[in-house]
Formats: sequence, structure tokens, C-alpha cells
Amino acid sequence: MAELITLEEVADYLRVTKKTIYRLLEKGQIPSTRVGHQYRFERGAIDAWLRQNSTGVAARILVIDDDDSICDLFRDSLEESGHVVTTCTDPLEGLQFAKEKDFSMVFLDLKMPQMDGAEVLKQIRAVKPDLPVTIVTGYPDSELMSTALENGPFGVMKKPFLSADIMTVLRTYLNSGVPAK
Repeated sequence: MAELITLEEVADYLRVTKKTIYRLLEKGQIPSTRVGHQYRFERGAIDAWLRQNSTGVAARILVIDDDDSICDLFRDSLEESGHVVTTCTDPLEGLQFAKEKDFSMVFLDLKMPQMDGAEVLKQIRAVKPDLPVTIVTGYPDSELMSTALENGPFGVMKKPFLSADIMTVLRTYLNSGVPAK
């Protein structure tokens, strides 16, 4: 039998407010079942809905993170939705990719060996100032984050995060062109 979750649980799972879920329900845009006077959601149906509604367009995504498991999470989440993903655990190699190839957006770890994300961002901005970047970090209040902010607007994803968070950030960038926070 399928696992059913509550409205509060689906809001937490998607990392949105309950109000957002109610709005999606009113428009009939999210798969749900009514049990009495309450809504229930099948986790598998929610995952399929996320994949189907990711962006409608294949994007070329660059992920620069020194953690292989984070790179794998991004690759699995994004490729399953039809996007083309390039991952790099070496920030210098990632910077080279960003300079030489066209990407729809970049997910960039803030704290890495050899070269930190703030410096990688600075160098990306020097050659591609309009390339959307989301900083991925467990240190959102660090001095390194303050240094990164000197290089213009970008989105922020705080670790730990879920596959749904990746898709939310990607949809926000690709649908509006405005950094997600």
C-alpha cells in the first residue's frame, strides 16, 4: 500500500509553506486524495509530480562540490528530470568548465580545498556575469559567505537538503531568472 502523508508533511517535504500547498490544491495542481475533510498525499505521486513539473526544458547544469555524495545527489536528481549534468569535485576543473562551456546554472559549494567557492564565484562572474549560481553550504553565516556576497546576487541552499530542494531551486531560476533563496 502506498505511503500517505499529511498536508504538513508534504509542505515540510517540499520545503514550502502550508499556504503554498493549499494554493496548489485549489488550482488542482498537486496530486492528492481526500480522506474525510483532510488531504493526504502519496509520496511517490509527489515525487513523480516534481519530476514532471521540474522545468519542462532540459537545462545544462554544472555542479562544483568536493563531496562525491553531493555530486551524486545532484546528478541523480537532475538527470532523472531530463537535465544534462556535469559534476566536478575539483574547484579548478569546475571553474575551467564554467569558463569554457555554456551552462544554464551552477551549483557551487562554498567550502572546498584548493580554492573556496567565493573565489570560484568571483572568477565565474568575471567571465560570465549573468550565469545563475546557487551557493551550497553548511555555513550560511560565515565570513566566507560574506566574501561571496561581494560578487553579486546568487541563491543559497543550506546543507543538508533533499532532492526536492534541488528541483525547487532549479525551477525558480529557470522559470523566473531570479535567484532562489
